[in-house]
Amino acid sequence: MSYSGRNKFEIARFSGEDENHINRKLPKELLLRILSYLDVVSLCRCAQVSKLWNILALDGSNWQRIDLFDFQRDVEGPVIENISRRCGGFLRQLSLRGCESIADGSMKTLAQSCPNIEDLNLNKCKKLTDQTCQALGRRCSKLQRINLDSCPSITDISLKALSDGCPLLTHVNVSWCQSITDNGVEALARGCPKLKSFICRGCKNVNDKAVSSLATHCPDLEALNVQGCDNLTDESICKLGGAMRRLCVSGCSRLTDGALAALAARCPNLATLELAQCTQLTDAGFQALARNCRMLERMDLEECVLITDTTLVHLSMGCPRLEKLTLSHCELITDYGIKQLSMSPCAAEHLTVLGLDNCPLVTDGALEHLTSCHNLQLIELYDCQMVTRNAIRKLRLETSHESLRKALDFLHDVHYILGVVTSHFIEAGHSLTRQHSRMSDKRTEQEFILKT
Repeated sequence: MSYSGRNKFEIARFSGEDENHINRKLPKELLLRILSYLDVVSLCRCAQVSKLWNILALDGSNWQRIDLFDFQRDVEGPVIENISRRCGGFLRQLSLRGCESIADGSMKTLAQSCPNIEDLNLNKCKKLTDQTCQALGRRCSKLQRINLDSCPSITDISLKALSDGCPLLTHVNVSWCQSITDNGVEALARGCPKLKSFICRGCKNVNDKAVSSLATHCPDLEALNVQGCDNLTDESICKLGGAMRRLCVSGCSRLTDGALAALAARCPNLATLELAQCTQLTDAGFQALARNCRMLERMDLEECVLITDTTLVHLSMGCPRLEKLTLSHCELITDYGIKQLSMSPCAAEHLTVLGLDNCPLVTDGALEHLTSCHNLQLIELYDCQMVTRNAIRKLRLETSHESLRKALDFLHDVHYILGVVTSHFIEAGHSLTRQHSRMSDKRTEQEFILKT
């Protein structure tokens, strides 16, 4: 464990003055190593014990990884500038997630003082602009991970600066930076060929050209999240390579079965696939997917409204590792599909989460089949009108997982409350109908008398 020359002088000066037993028995290097395992709050407390501990606790070598999320409301520019100067070249990882008061000036000081930083989380630092990324590009060539999620002023200029100065980048998140376009993504892909993860949720201007650039220039890309990028088509998805393991294209409503067929052929190692609101996908696409992507563990098919029980048959036979499956609002799914799923290898060994809310054709029979899913921990059945409280109660009694029991208890209570509310509404409706009928009869009688 190393420390600065200034600290060496101060440690030697105060060691003789401090009579504390532990300080006299343990080498200062060992004390420094012990303190290096503490979090920010504990280090600050230790700094108040004695003059020697103050020097050791505030030594830059103990501040290599800092997460200030718990202090986000209190952290302002001067705090970051002081930390940057104290940590210097020791700082490797810094999270400023939620620190909305931080501005470009403080980040420029950070870039200048901490050139060895590798992981930087700036999620929801909403005052930051392209100037921050330009400073990082000039000074922080070792940067590997950067999170700019919900920094609305970030544009293609930032991605260009990072591509020029940070060639080691492996993980980039620019979600909800809605000024990002295909030009910025292409520059990043060309300058950072080691990129493994790219997340741009809600970036409406990201299109096929952007994704194609990532597929072409970043052969190690294993995670891509383009949720809500509704300009994407099969053209770019068909270019993704064999390293891809986690793909989210939820909300990309232009995708068709052609994209699924291409993923089946080119991405056999897919483990996570999110396809919510991809309304053009059909059973045929999932048949191709299940035939080749046998490593799938998590799938989100919410609002894939064209799929039927046939898709569940294919997944049951072809995806033995499936752990989490969401079928919410898949209105053509019936008990037969759930039966096929429950008889599959994944159901007995791996399936832990199953989302079936707003599946109107699912009945009590589906819950009877699910008793064979021994590892099931969560099931969602909201607004499944054909599922009764008795079936929920029966499944609860037969399961051994405490988490599933709690979820079923909650569902049981919800069904009860909805039943009571519904009955009150029905009774109120009947009452209004009777009242309206009496009023109509009275008006008819009055009109008859007047005419007479």
